[in-house]
Amino acid sequence: MLMLSAYNLSYQIITQHITMKYLKITLLATVFAAILGGKAMAADYSNNPFTLTYDNAITQNVAGKVNIHPVKYVQQQTGIEVVANVYTPANYDPVKTYRAIVVAHPNGGVKEQVAGLYAQNLAEQGYITIAFDAAYQGGSGGTPRYTDKPQNRIEDIRAAADFISQYPGVDTTYLGLLGICGGGGYSIKAAQTDKRFTSIATISLFNSGDVRRNGFMRSQKESIGQRLADIANVRAMEAAGGEIQYTPAFGQNMTAEQVAALPFELYRQGYEYYAQTHAHPNSQTNNTVDSLLDLMEFDVNTNVDLINQPLLMIAGDKADSLYMTQEVFASATGTNNKALFLVPNATHIETYWKQPYVKQITDKLTAFYGENLK
Repeated sequence: MLMLSAYNLSYQIITQHITMKYLKITLLATVFAAILGGKAMAADYSNNPFTLTYDNAITQNVAGKVNIHPVKYVQQQTGIEVVANVYTPANYDPVKTYRAIVVAHPNGGVKEQVAGLYAQNLAEQGYITIAFDAAYQGGSGGTPRYTDKPQNRIEDIRAAADFISQYPGVDTTYLGLLGICGGGGYSIKAAQTDKRFTSIATISLFNSGDVRRNGFMRSQKESIGQRLADIANVRAMEAAGGEIQYTPAFGQNMTAEQVAALPFELYRQGYEYYAQTHAHPNSQTNNTVDSLLDLMEFDVNTNVDLINQPLLMIAGDKADSLYMTQEVFASATGTNNKALFLVPNATHIETYWKQPYVKQITDKLTAFYGENLK
């Protein structure tokens, strides 16, 4: 879902002063932002008993309808407790069999936002779905809080598959995977080796490692060495007993002029979504600086040829992040069943919530899983 750390495409960490007790970091183009202006708020999490933020979200479980089931489980590999929502289709009967889909949220997002929206939409099509909070984030356990490392996010997806595979009624022969934004990138990596996933789809894929390393649209390649040195200094300070350092969170009130000066639409619309229209208190917008050591050596667009399952990649044709989806799609040479769907006129963030884009995406996902999860 993109938290600031998820959309922090423009990380440019510059050390201003370092002592054993103090490290000051500034980030250039740290936050993405937009001014809400006169736009109406989406569903307010505080008015929903499940704290869901999207329009037409479930407010109560009704017999014969799609229902939501908050669950907890422990990741086998880490021992961390994860919180998730399982959505069951209308007239769910645990003695029957159902296909299931794991839904991975954007970096910085939580299960109550866009991941929940698409999980609910797919449950309405007859699937059992699960949307979870990544370990160290949201309502899940793990410390230091808001650690955001690729290996953790990939394990999150595998652990969700472990759990939903044991859920009453799930036919493990048919297990789908849907990743959104940063969750889309991590889903590509998980599917390369975890062949329990028999069909994979992404929405607005975000290559977290490439962006942390090179900047959004490869705008910061010249500063890689300095940024890595600065991050290493943070780690050294923490090893010497210093406090855990975090990248800055968004939240400051930006003027219209400051917003207009931000270089990418992704930043402007991202702030509007995460900080204003679809805000959730568990949707944190920063991460540990130490996480960047792992993120900067990571790249979604490696070993993509290991994916031999059916693959659907979706992105807005007006998204400034579109190049990430296109690059990974081109690298997916190991499957003879792949499709790229560009949503006309949609930007990256608009695929999270805006109609008619959400309906178009849901229809495309329904057709894809209907054909390939059978």
